[in-house]
Amino acid sequence: MSAVFSGKIIKRFGTVKVVVLGFLLTTLALTGFSFSSSFLTLCLFAVPLGIGGGAIDVSLNNYVALHYKARHMSWLHCFWGVGASLGPLVMSAFLLHRNSWNEGYRTIGLVHFSIIVLLLLSLSLWKRSETVSTGELNSSGDDSEKNKSIGIKKAFSIVGVKEALLVFFCYCTIEMLTGLWGASYLVEVKGIAKETAAAAISLYFFGITFGRFLSGFATMKLNNRQMVRIGQIIIGCGIITLVMPFGNAVLLPGLFMIGLGCAPIFPSLLHETPKNFGKEYSHVIIGLQMGCAYIGTSIMPPIFGWLTSFASFKIFPVFIGIVLIVKIVLVEIMNRKVDRGMRV
Repeated sequence: MSAVFSGKIIKRFGTVKVVVLGFLLTTLALTGFSFSSSFLTLCLFAVPLGIGGGAIDVSLNNYVALHYKARHMSWLHCFWGVGASLGPLVMSAFLLHRNSWNEGYRTIGLVHFSIIVLLLLSLSLWKRSETVSTGELNSSGDDSEKNKSIGIKKAFSIVGVKEALLVFFCYCTIEMLTGLWGASYLVEVKGIAKETAAAAISLYFFGITFGRFLSGFATMKLNNRQMVRIGQIIIGCGIITLVMPFGNAVLLPGLFMIGLGCAPIFPSLLHETPKNFGKEYSHVIIGLQMGCAYIGTSIMPPIFGWLTSFASFKIFPVFIGIVLIVKIVLVEIMNRKVDRGMRV
């Protein structure tokens, strides 16, 4: 919900204020976790954590899409992977050596507080960049038209937006299903040891992180659409590797390939948003895209888990393969509609 409605807030208060507020909320939530002693308290503090996280996601992605090149968007998401990897390591260290998960959350909360300090020290840089962007918008066409904002309902009427939202839903379905259920598939269907399966999932997430680092350099030669298509092909190759009778030795490389294929898709799609739908509308549409991404992340893993109670984990590669095909079709339909709209 925070991601969906962040567009209007960004339009009114500006990116940096929304980012600072987002980090204040996440710092409050993480600090609350560190002093919690009941599950109910954790649930209560999860609310500001989600609100802050959604606001930060939309604000930063929209800011980078507007002001920076595709390689910077890839590296931004690469560092998301670094943080996603380091966070559990910090928690594990406190659990193993001090037997305290509370202190782990407190430490990460302090990191968030230090980011707030950095943001406040760099306020002038953010404001200068946003002023330049506003000037560019106002000098490129009809001022009255460029300064118009749109609501969520109006955003849905823009050509290609519906397909774009479904694309994000499908992408996050593939990413999260693989991350959450991939190990279960290896154990239940392929007979892999649990420790090896856990290592395979770590390799999958490393594929996403390392792939986004490499994607930053690849974008210097390839455009966003090409990056998305290449990523989809690599995911498809990884899925085929999982189902072909090549033996268990190729299962880990197969998961790594899926992660590597996922790497360029999310940042490339986000970076393409201002070009596809207009810079003046990107803050609203990126908010909707992130909202659909979160919906896919939230509802599809439990739905798949429910399906396996009827069909077993053997359906895992087939399921994500079907979602990938649907996503490929939607991406091409979106591109065609956007191109047609630009020509008109």
